[in-house]
Amino acid sequence: MTGIAALTILTAACGNDSAESDAGTLTLYNAQHDDLVEAMVAGFTKETGIQVDIRSGKDFELANQLVQEGDASPADVFLTENSPAMVLVDNNQGFAKVDDATLAQVPAQYIPSSRNWVGFAARATVLAYNSKALTPDQLPASIMDLAKPEWQGKVGIAAGGADFQAIVSAVVAVKGEDAAGQWLKGLKTNAKIYQGNGAVMKAVNAGEIQTGVIYHYYWYKDRAESGANSADTELKFFGGKDPGAFVSISGAGVLKSSKHQAQAQQLVKYLTGKNGQQILSDSKALEYSIASDVPANPALKPLGELDPPAIDVATLNGPKVVELMQQAGLL
Repeated sequence: MTGIAALTILTAACGNDSAESDAGTLTLYNAQHDDLVEAMVAGFTKETGIQVDIRSGKDFELANQLVQEGDASPADVFLTENSPAMVLVDNNQGFAKVDDATLAQVPAQYIPSSRNWVGFAARATVLAYNSKALTPDQLPASIMDLAKPEWQGKVGIAAGGADFQAIVSAVVAVKGEDAAGQWLKGLKTNAKIYQGNGAVMKAVNAGEIQTGVIYHYYWYKDRAESGANSADTELKFFGGKDPGAFVSISGAGVLKSSKHQAQAQQLVKYLTGKNGQQILSDSKALEYSIASDVPANPALKPLGELDPPAIDVATLNGPKVVELMQQAGLL
């Protein structure tokens, strides 16, 4: 597993210990945040006695590795931050069907049409803006407006990250490839490029740029801590089914090649079940719980008020997005 950090969760239920056979240990390829997944996996192990070896990497790094490994992959379960990496594995026939009992725990909009994986967490696209430089009525009505000349030099994006690329995939799904390509060309002219959402928000807060496209939880987490990188920053939620209101889904799927199908399905069911979702809701991750009727953290803008575009997450095309961003000169 070259280049992938490995972490083993050794917490076990009462009566179980590390002498348990390796046959009872699941291998989890994880591209979600380690602290959140460690907490959810620890709850699963406490409840079931099944141990989990977490091997961490980035969305497409792990997705491409799974495709290359094929049936020889040691992975049992794959988790992502964003859904396009799940689609890549699914399109290469990498996943087993998700159990019906698990799918029944999750609202339909968080289930791909293939039903081969499932959402377990969500993050909302937002526009962070410097509240000393802009008032709400000066903000763009749509994320598409950020490509207009008046926003030149005033917007930041993390073009190289899976988060922003997932947002671009939503623009492609809602507006089509031609419009998305023109939008990206406008951003090539207008946007300053940063390494990650946190860096974008920090730049907005410092007044280096006036606005930045990020996910909601970076701002909420900073405000819940010191507010050092968000004190002069507020959020615009586009709503109105704008592509800028895209809600990105973190996915969970069982690998078809897994030698521990029943246990792997059990983990995915736990992540989307009441106990797993409650750990997510209670955590400092401040991402949205989406399944088993577990309310999201009350600090967040209610999920029901976001009004995102209706998108089949199975259609989000990561490779096409990379191609379009390369054509625009953003990658």
